[in-house]
Amino acid sequence: MVFPLLPYFSSPSALSSLAVVGQALLQLTSSNVGSLIDVSKDSSITTFVDIPSDLEIDDSLVDSILSLLNNGVEGIFVSPEAATAILSSIPNARLVYKLSSTDQVEQLGLSQTTSISLPSSQPLGSLKSLTNGGKRQVYSTYEQASKVDVSSNVSAGITPIISADQLTVDYTEDESAQIDGKLSIVDALLPALITDRNDGLYTTLVTDSANTALGLVYSSKKSISEAIKTGTGVYQSRRHGLWYKGKTSGATQKLLKIELDCDGDCLKFIVEQSGAGFCHLDRASCFGKASGLSALEQVLVDRKTNAPEGSYTKRLFDDEKLLSAKIKEEAEELTDATTKEEISWEMADLLYFALARCVKYGVSLADIEKNLDTKALKVTRRKGDAKPKFIQQEEEKAAKKSEKETSQKSTERVIGPDDKIVMSRVDATTASKAEVDACLERPIQKSADIMNLVTPIVNKVKNEGDKALLELTAKFDRVELTSPILAAPFPPELMQISDDIKKAIDISFENIRVFHEAQNQTETLTVETCPGVTCSRFARPIERVGCYIPGGTAVLPSTSLMLSVPALVAGCKDIIFASPPGKDGKLTAEVVYVAHKVGAKCIVLAGGAQAVAAMAYGTESVPKCDKIMGPGNQFVTAAKMLVSNDSNAMCAIDMPAGPSEVLVIADKYADPDFVASDLLSQAEHGVDSQVILITVDMTSEEVDKIDEAVHRQALVLPRVDIVRKCIAHSTTIQVANFDEAFDMSNRYAPEHLILQIEDAGSYIDKVFNAGSVFVGAYSPESCGDYSSGTNHTLPTYGYARMYSGVNTTTFQKFITSQVVTPLGLQSIGKAVMDLAAVEGLDAHRNAVKVRMEKLGYI
Repeated sequence: MVFPLLPYFSSPSALSSLAVVGQALLQLTSSNVGSLIDVSKDSSITTFVDIPSDLEIDDSLVDSILSLLNNGVEGIFVSPEAATAILSSIPNARLVYKLSSTDQVEQLGLSQTTSISLPSSQPLGSLKSLTNGGKRQVYSTYEQASKVDVSSNVSAGITPIISADQLTVDYTEDESAQIDGKLSIVDALLPALITDRNDGLYTTLVTDSANTALGLVYSSKKSISEAIKTGTGVYQSRRHGLWYKGKTSGATQKLLKIELDCDGDCLKFIVEQSGAGFCHLDRASCFGKASGLSALEQVLVDRKTNAPEGSYTKRLFDDEKLLSAKIKEEAEELTDATTKEEISWEMADLLYFALARCVKYGVSLADIEKNLDTKALKVTRRKGDAKPKFIQQEEEKAAKKSEKETSQKSTERVIGPDDKIVMSRVDATTASKAEVDACLERPIQKSADIMNLVTPIVNKVKNEGDKALLELTAKFDRVELTSPILAAPFPPELMQISDDIKKAIDISFENIRVFHEAQNQTETLTVETCPGVTCSRFARPIERVGCYIPGGTAVLPSTSLMLSVPALVAGCKDIIFASPPGKDGKLTAEVVYVAHKVGAKCIVLAGGAQAVAAMAYGTESVPKCDKIMGPGNQFVTAAKMLVSNDSNAMCAIDMPAGPSEVLVIADKYADPDFVASDLLSQAEHGVDSQVILITVDMTSEEVDKIDEAVHRQALVLPRVDIVRKCIAHSTTIQVANFDEAFDMSNRYAPEHLILQIEDAGSYIDKVFNAGSVFVGAYSPESCGDYSSGTNHTLPTYGYARMYSGVNTTTFQKFITSQVVTPLGLQSIGKAVMDLAAVEGLDAHRNAVKVRMEKLGYI
């Protein structure tokens, strides 16, 4: 509702506290356009501008009016003659016609919604009829305002225009009196208000500049007057009388604006809150905590002052280049997003970094919203084209995308439900090097895109702990939990498994334990490097380790064995499991049983990035881990990489990871059924798994037999749909000899290498890069995955070139020590001093020198 009073100011500099009413009419002169624009940009003031009749209507004046309207002025008061002269440039809806009598409305043919102003001397009934029941805004002007006349007009829905020098913020209880001939501003307000309360108080909603409700209070004539006079939040307590907000608590309010609702039965105080907040519970609002952009702004404002050194937000405030780069990065990612989820996610990221920049430079959401409102008021419009460099970038990006999609479509291979399930085939003896290399390429992982999705999840758990973990488990795993962990001792009813499964786990457990126990270095390695100098190396367990056990398309209790048994052998003090719960909120019983056998401290009931974050940083319930091990999807991998690179987390990981993979080398003596079964055992892991077969000196007919076996075995598998998609991007490469086969394998560095060749053991010396090798016809990958004793948590995506699979030392660190006797110091002392001198480290040199001097060596 337009405030029932429009104070008239002769110049912008005369603008006073009366502007708290939210409306101001300012007079335009030939020289004050710039000052008027400055006033209109104030987020708490709505301004109108009066064009005096003696100003000449020329192009310069029209330009000034356009500039004012484009910069936030709500409307222009003009004579009908001036309005006619400028209508071609300025919308009629932004004009208020200054008329001398009510007859002019009909004479000029003004529409029922065109705003008008008339002298207050016109009959009240005529003025009221012109409002058309509230459709038209009618203003009345006064030579000398009286309380009675103003009250009548306001009650009739007419807005009085009164010179500011006739108004005062002071007030009197005398209903008929004026103060020094001036009208109290509160007396122009009250006639627009109604109340049905017996105590006569007015319901008042208090909000901040972002329109967030802070609380509901009551006002009286006296409290409203005091609020306007002091420019602060003043209300009427029903029990304690006049209430100056914050007078005792310090949580004061600056009054920005007063508004009314459309019916006049509720006041709205817009304030700037200081201190703890509006609510008596020391919260910002009586309606609960802020959310969305308002909450983010509050956090950023606080972090600008209080963020600890090293925090990410602190870095953003301190590093202008980083902040600018992140804004550009997020803006580009938003333009690349296509789904509803991606767009909302990327927009949230962009808003975070953009708002951080605003807060850094003292720009508030209210300032931004004022600019939005100002832009909506513009009467001249830009064409709207982007800058050429950005248009060019988008055209180049679109061209590359189209080229890539065309290329993918030409090379994509789809195996339909009626098609034969066979791998592609390339003969390396006739194919080009590029064709062979393409077969060994792994699917591209969009690590940057994944990291952008994972980072907010990790930060949420880092900052909010258990609360975030429960929320994310509900969101991603679709299960509501009351606690994010299952603590030991574990209830027997949660590990009810069949005797056969229990026996299988026990056998596997023991074999894994025996093999990893053999790797355990229990004795101290001691070497005398020279006379009197003894160096030692000894193993110590990592105290607290996290074992991530995936869920998803396949439940993998075997992974719990592969991770926890070596941790037990290594002597880790605390073993923490993490595994996503099922829809019933329960864990896989086999996983709980393994956790019980190894003496795990607890199981985190979560998967994905949130589980990794919980173990890396710790929560109220989840113990912080020193190292996290275990396979997972791309989100788990990204989260592990993220926390391992965060010095605040102080958490290591086992290795990077990608989709699971197998490479089989087979010769003409291999059983086609064996080879097919090995390929399919990997293909059923997931559609992104990679399966490669290298055949050595085999005819096309011999390879055909393997294809037949793959198709026949695949059709009877429950996960045939996954197998079909995996085999579609898998390849058989035919080579002439073993040297070529092993050279190709070592370049690929597979997670699993299976040797289905005659006298396979004699070829082990040719293997330089592989996660684990399965030697001979009767050593399927499945044995290593479960029960042979070797570990199945292995490097993928080519990382076998530089990483080992999980083993006992994965859960240990090695400490070195040295003992230097006087004889030893005599042996190496001079060498130490000479090298320290070269490096300019005199204190290092001196530490040896003082000892050698006391020993009489120098």
